[in-house]
Amino acid sequence: MAVARLQIATALHATIPYSHMRILPMDINGSVVLVTGASSGIGAATARAASEAGARVALIARREEHIRRLALELGQPVAIAVPCDVTDRTQVQKAVQATIQKFGQIDALVNSAGQGLQASIDAIDLDDFRSILELNLVAPLMMTQAVLPHMRKQAAGAIVNVGSGIVWSTLPGSGAYSASKAALQKLTAIARAELAGEGITVSMMFPSITETEFVGTVRGDVEGARRMETASGLVPHSPKNVADAIVGLLKSGAAQADLLPEEFGGTLKS
Repeated sequence: MAVARLQIATALHATIPYSHMRILPMDINGSVVLVTGASSGIGAATARAASEAGARVALIARREEHIRRLALELGQPVAIAVPCDVTDRTQVQKAVQATIQKFGQIDALVNSAGQGLQASIDAIDLDDFRSILELNLVAPLMMTQAVLPHMRKQAAGAIVNVGSGIVWSTLPGSGAYSASKAALQKLTAIARAELAGEGITVSMMFPSITETEFVGTVRGDVEGARRMETASGLVPHSPKNVADAIVGLLKSGAAQADLLPEEFGGTLKS
């Protein structure tokens, strides 16, 4: 038992040397950024913000018409639309290969695709919960695993996972969604530590309530989700505000950013 504890302690010391992290600022101009959930909301806004900063973008989402329209808006030479269900391993691999074929590299990944689930603990539909975990937690891991070989070849890269400020609250009805985002937060922190010495930064974005279609697409109690948002007293942010913060994380390599007021656990001063 003592040997096992020593091995665990040694492993922890070896894998989390934050003082030795190679946090390299990223020049987003001319880079290739792959964005999931790019058909609307935060994902679409992030693709626009990255493009405006000079990046070439791969738009990943299931709704083909939406991403093709956005690709035309951004300009076909610098944007491609790749229809993809990010919970499907085969489609994810094909989307990454399509990006490499078009641009020859992948410098950054933004995992923005996600969905909510509003239900009390006793009313959570287990099939809905599994679907939420697949999209909010497993898919970002799958996307990360798919792009890592290409980033390792370059010895550089940036990954941003989009979480939620709800993880700092204990709101009734949000248990399933909060659990998926809390798990993503931990996964992100460990990935950051593991990849620290390879020139690849992994960061977490914590948005607040955002003016998107998100709340209308939650599984479970949509009206309950709307009431919870209204009762929060938070002023919704625009998708552009979130996108600008995400691009800031790509550039800086910082561990995280948020758009929550201090009284809700964030860093925004009132």
